Amino acid sequence: MDQGGCQMNGGGGRGGDEPDDSGMITLEDLESFSEDALSDSGNPEEDEKTIDDDRLLEYWQDVARGHQVEVSQEMAEPIQQLTSNNQGRSNREAIPFTLLERKEKCGELLWEKRQYEKGHWACVTMREETYEQSICYGFMKLMRYICQQNSLGDYLGMTLPIVTVVRTDENHSVISHSVIVAYCLPVEHQAQPPQPHDNEIVIEIWPATTAYTRSFTGPTNEVTIVNQINALAEQLDSPGLRANDSFIVAGYTNPAHINRQNEIWFLERT
Repeated sequence: MDQGGCQMNGGGGRGGDEPDDSGMITLEDLESFSEDALSDSGNPEEDEKTIDDDRLLEYWQDVARGHQVEVSQEMAEPIQQLTSNNQGRSNREAIPFTLLERKEKCGELLWEKRQYEKGHWACVTMREETYEQSICYGFMKLMRYICQQNSLGDYLGMTLPIVTVVRTDENHSVISHSVIVAYCLPVEHQAQPPQPHDNEIVIEIWPATTAYTRSFTGPTNEVTIVNQINALAEQLDSPGLRANDSFIVAGYTNPAHINRQNEIWFLERT
């Protein structure tokens, strides 16, 4: 994360924030929207797809509205594509890493040290009135890129986690509202990344990096992010890691889920 972009290299740089409580709308938001709700229309079969698509869009709009985010009609197709192409976790590609070390205490995992390889990432920088809005609008831009608004004109596939580059003040007590939301391209597109139609999305090569990661559950708002940063800093022995002002929040599950799965990442200095 250097001064010029959102790369994972452990230095200072532009940063961002994770949304308050359930700000970032992800694929799994749709999992709580049951099949019964989608099919309980009583309309002819040929109309069901349109009805389902409309209900999916309305669901996303309802979720987003609670966080001062508007989901436009143009999101209907990306939402439908992500839903139809991601029925279950097996269709979501995990970003690969090598586990280098793990620290436990009394049977509880405190942190893991991982090696992530060099790769292409699609990054978008946003600064809205709130950092929650920035996350949401940034992710929706990436959704459109993933779902056809790219040089291949095809669905690219989903990878997890979606990461947010977070920047704090020197005391790790204040989160910037300017965010970078990033999506790691699937393995099949790493050699020749499809180019985005949206010129605000930048394809960057993130170098190989070592990350210290701490898992946590629940909401990712400004308070919880700051708490997790400080908790991991206390658990690590390296003062150099604590001195960074840029971190990564990795999201794996639906922000509306009670036991949402997240991680905070510290990047080892190079």
